[in-house]
Amino acid sequence: MTADKTYRLGDLIELCDERNTAGKYTLSDVKGISIEKKFIETKADMKDVSLTPYKIVKQDDFSYVTVTSRNGEKITLAHNGSENNYIVSSSYIVFRVSRPDLLLSDYLFMFFNRPEFDRYARFNSWGSARETFSWEDFCVTSIDLPSLAAQKKAVAVYSALKENLAAYENGLQDLKLVCDGFIDRIKNGSPVRPVRQALCPIESPVGEPAEPTDAKQFRLGDLIEEVDERNAAGKYTLSDVKGISTEKKFIDTKADMNGVLLQSYKVVNSDEFAYVADTSRRGDKIALAYNDGGNPILISSIYTTFRVSRPDLILSDYLFMFFNRPEFDRYARFNSWGSARETFDWSELCDIQIPVPPLCIQQNIVNIYKCYIERRRIASELKTKIKAVCPLLVKGSLEEE
Repeated sequence: MTADKTYRLGDLIELCDERNTAGKYTLSDVKGISIEKKFIETKADMKDVSLTPYKIVKQDDFSYVTVTSRNGEKITLAHNGSENNYIVSSSYIVFRVSRPDLLLSDYLFMFFNRPEFDRYARFNSWGSARETFSWEDFCVTSIDLPSLAAQKKAVAVYSALKENLAAYENGLQDLKLVCDGFIDRIKNGSPVRPVRQALCPIESPVGEPAEPTDAKQFRLGDLIEEVDERNAAGKYTLSDVKGISTEKKFIDTKADMNGVLLQSYKVVNSDEFAYVADTSRRGDKIALAYNDGGNPILISSIYTTFRVSRPDLILSDYLFMFFNRPEFDRYARFNSWGSARETFDWSELCDIQIPVPPLCIQQNIVNIYKCYIERRRIASELKTKIKAVCPLLVKGSLEEE
């Protein structure tokens, strides 16, 4: 493989240090940076923070965080490919391409998106209490450049993939709005109509479409029951043990299982739920999951397992959709009690009031919700694949020379 030339990155980029001294940019313009190489809404407490020392990230500028410790072995870096200017913390580094005659900004961002660059940045990070990838070390990074024409071809492919993903994600948000809006409507006591008449053929005696159907309020404890089946016979093994994430999923356990006896572990059968009562230090979310038709799994005996006791009134999938709303997480945190640690007890869960429409309407909205979940999974896979394309495009652009 040969390239036109190997460059020192510092010869192709330059620092930017324009500050928000005039106060032109406000709190709505403040951004953070994620390890996914994106600008994101800041998570910092901005109360009483002066924005005048914040750095301006103009269109086509880059910014990165020098600290690489506890960062998932990735470097926090982003490229402003939008039409807006942002402001970032004064502790961040802001830079831009200084030789556009040699290097395209989008091509450079592809270079940064490779796992190889993350590994390089971590390997060349130094420090004791925290490790940093300094600007000086950043600048001595070597980069092989193909011609601008080859760069443009690679960038065109990458941009097309990102545009397709963006279009797909826009449709994803539309589905999410439908689901959230439906729950909000019935929660507020508004009448609801079948989402799709074909799937829910409610008709009047004369064959005309039915009037909107009111949802009824139920105490959740009247619709669910606790389950406490144990692995006493040792039927299930270490491979069946799962943990529960705040993303509402069963996950591979992170616990040290060396020497742990599994006979006391609880069995979560198909169509059953489990949750962790402890809500402290969980990002204001509750760890809860639903075994939607999979094989039985094992969970810690300290977790709570339950199932729907009135399938004639509520679908398990509809209940899980209710649990997946941010409002439920907020409710669970607000109603968690304790001193050293706060817990959302079984009695508190049972006291929740839940709006329950007819089963056919539940099924309709569940169908849409499942479509949303599947599209979200596909979108996540597309993101992973697009990221995996970056090394191939960079390598291919060099081999084209």
